[in-house]
Amino acid sequence: MTTHQKTRGWDVETDVIVVGFGAAGASAALQAGEDGASVLLLDRCHGGGATAASGGIIYAGGGTRYQLSAGFQDTPDEMYKYLKHEVGDAVSDETLRRFCDESPHMIEWLEKAGVPFEASLCPFKTSYPTDDYYLYFSGNESTRPYKDLAQPAPRGHRARGKGISGLALFNAFEQAVKKTDISVRCQTRVDELIQDADGRIVGVEGRTLRKGSISAPFLSFLTKINSKANTYAPPAGKLINSFCCMVFRLRSKPFRAKARKGVVLSAGGFIFNKDLVNQHHQIFTKCLPLGTYGDNGSGIKLGESVGGTTARMNNMTAWRFYVPPDTLMQGLMIGEQGERLCNEELYGAKQGDYIVAAGGKAFLVFDHDTYREAVSLIGKQCAAFQKLTMIPMLRLTRKKASTLEKLARKMKVPSQALKDTINNYNTMAANGEADPFGKTEKRFIPQVTPPFYAVDCSLQSKSGIPTAAMTLGGLVVDEETGLVRRKDGSSIEGLYAAGRSAVGVCSNGYFASGLSISDAIFSGRRAGRHAAARQEQSITPGISQPA
Repeated sequence: MTTHQKTRGWDVETDVIVVGFGAAGASAALQAGEDGASVLLLDRCHGGGATAASGGIIYAGGGTRYQLSAGFQDTPDEMYKYLKHEVGDAVSDETLRRFCDESPHMIEWLEKAGVPFEASLCPFKTSYPTDDYYLYFSGNESTRPYKDLAQPAPRGHRARGKGISGLALFNAFEQAVKKTDISVRCQTRVDELIQDADGRIVGVEGRTLRKGSISAPFLSFLTKINSKANTYAPPAGKLINSFCCMVFRLRSKPFRAKARKGVVLSAGGFIFNKDLVNQHHQIFTKCLPLGTYGDNGSGIKLGESVGGTTARMNNMTAWRFYVPPDTLMQGLMIGEQGERLCNEELYGAKQGDYIVAAGGKAFLVFDHDTYREAVSLIGKQCAAFQKLTMIPMLRLTRKKASTLEKLARKMKVPSQALKDTINNYNTMAANGEADPFGKTEKRFIPQVTPPFYAVDCSLQSKSGIPTAAMTLGGLVVDEETGLVRRKDGSSIEGLYAAGRSAVGVCSNGYFASGLSISDAIFSGRRAGRHAAARQEQSITPGISQPA
């Protein structure tokens, strides 16, 4: 760190600066604005972040009006009992209880912001519902041992919108922000946090596109395209991102903004920073990054640059989804030694944990009866984007053999081990025994009808369905305020973190669709609320910032 006097004036002055315009940033800005603070919202692209590229699922319960309309009497206590088993010590019991208690109100707050929901309940197990349904069991609530610990209830509230609903969710956020006095400046990159002599964060410094630059709408268009290209066509996404970065360097100018009350870091995780992923958990470099190129760890690095500490950086999640069709849950998830890995009814990211623990290689094995039923359900249960991967997976890239011995050779797993595993499974299922892995009786069905099939579920899969991944760790924050903490436990005055830039509810593991966005909203509102309530900072002469 070096200390020097300010050499140029502020371009902008405001109460609260929010860095990153996704769900966490929008929530922080809206909450701070509601509480009377002036807000400047900055984003390095066009806004949206991973939220706009997501499925638009909000994990919420405790008795939302949509749960009640669907006939479920959920309570905060039941939601807490389930989540406590999954969350572990990622956050304190008090924080998790607050997260559950506030959940019904969070849905109401989102509705007031313009987010549309619906109580149409999906009747089958799915990783993502079709456009006929907007409420579903998005986690492990209805599987064992979880359903024995808490009353199951559907808590996946999908924002109403055709196709993948993330954009519908973000558009509502964006429109809500536009209706306020919040100032939004996109195509602006924050490179440094500015401190006064006492170490308080008093502003940000970076670069922004020149006012009136014809590059702004062009870059906005490209980054919108890239929010999908980085998932469906990674090489094209990488090329577009490199081009956008080059244009930004050429057309941008220095930018400096003062925050009278605080700065909120809500710039996403770091899954697109391959070096950082490799440093903390190398096996996840085999996965497809889930999010946007803005998830490069920049927000986390900003916090570290002024003394913030991080935790759970090696916690990441791999999403291995092969459902729908739900019939495929009758198959067996097999590791590279021919062993069964887990309950196949578990949420896909939970199964991903088992695949990671087994070294990254896995296959789903099933018989012809299961295959035939699964193919028949594709049209009914799969959304359009799921059909694009499911049809090639079941029709083209799956392995097929007349016997288990031949299938084992194609899978390159020990033949006898695979036969023993499946025969043992079939015997227990035929005898009506309980599955030791907890699969329900409905799906614990012998797989005995040849030919047999195997779908590659490895982290580096050749099945046609990539295994996506995202990071879960980040800056440690005070769970009452959202202020970033130092290694000694003290808080950095004026600096907050939220969403995947911070440790939160899902930082130990990912076990339900929508939990990351819900945590982003919860932590964003917490930071915005506390920042707005702070007394305006008077800057102690002498500005310090990273060299």
